[in-house]
Amino acid sequence: MPSPIATHASLLLKAAAAAAASPKPLFSPRAAQIPAPVAGRACTRWFRWPASARGLCSSTPPNHSGPAHGMGSDANGTRRRVPPVNGLPKEGATQPVTAPPKLLTLPTVLTIGRVAAVPFLISTFYMDGPWAATATTGIFLAAAITDWLDGYIARKMHLGTPFGAFLDPVADKLMVAATLVLLCTKPLEASLLSAGPWLLTVPSIAIIGREITMSAVREWAASQNTQVLEAVAVNNLGKWKTATQMIALTLLLASRDPSLPVQGALVAPGVVLLYASAGLAIWSLVVYIRNIWRILLK
Repeated sequence: MPSPIATHASLLLKAAAAAAASPKPLFSPRAAQIPAPVAGRACTRWFRWPASARGLCSSTPPNHSGPAHGMGSDANGTRRRVPPVNGLPKEGATQPVTAPPKLLTLPTVLTIGRVAAVPFLISTFYMDGPWAATATTGIFLAAAITDWLDGYIARKMHLGTPFGAFLDPVADKLMVAATLVLLCTKPLEASLLSAGPWLLTVPSIAIIGREITMSAVREWAASQNTQVLEAVAVNNLGKWKTATQMIALTLLLASRDPSLPVQGALVAPGVVLLYASAGLAIWSLVVYIRNIWRILLK
């Protein structure tokens, strides 16, 4: 009769031989690898279960190319989305979080400041005092600088918004139209304008009429196809027109300031630049209409 030690030894040898001959080992060689902790896991397996024994808490070990089978995953290992119930997501369902769009960026705040400066421009224009004309010129000059600054910031810092794109041309037109009307209602006391009071009225009507017409054209182009809308996009001619307007109106407003020693010398260049601005405005309008006409004839 064999001894108990020999019996146990023979049993262990038979178990080792059976384990070596088995095609599917019970324990995976990856058992020594400890997976990194994953948030939200109820439990983590450190060894590979057979396919038939995988349960709800099974997970794919690191660097494993096979699909992950578990709660919240489909057959391809992708995350399932839980359908909403009565329009409301179920508890635990993953929902994308999107940040609300910013409305008041720095360029938009500068544009709103130009709109708010129009009443102050009108008030200081009709005030009496040595500082009134200086204040009017300073307000318009600050508006002209912020007109360039807000566009530069919006392009460089990518802070452009649809609301800012709508308000920026409105603020420019309000400031320019208000200044032109003010200069026509209260002409400058200069020999050049005294002989011909219509010298400021003609370019003012041309500039304001062009802006009204161009606004109507852009509104119509917005309802058409993309080619028509691109034909009325702002070009370099329009930028030169705006720059000439700002310089001309700044010189004409500064010529009303009695504290400046060159007060009278600013009238003539201001009037010349205002006519140049009116010419550029009409020319740019003709270019826009011609581009639209070419597209419509195709």
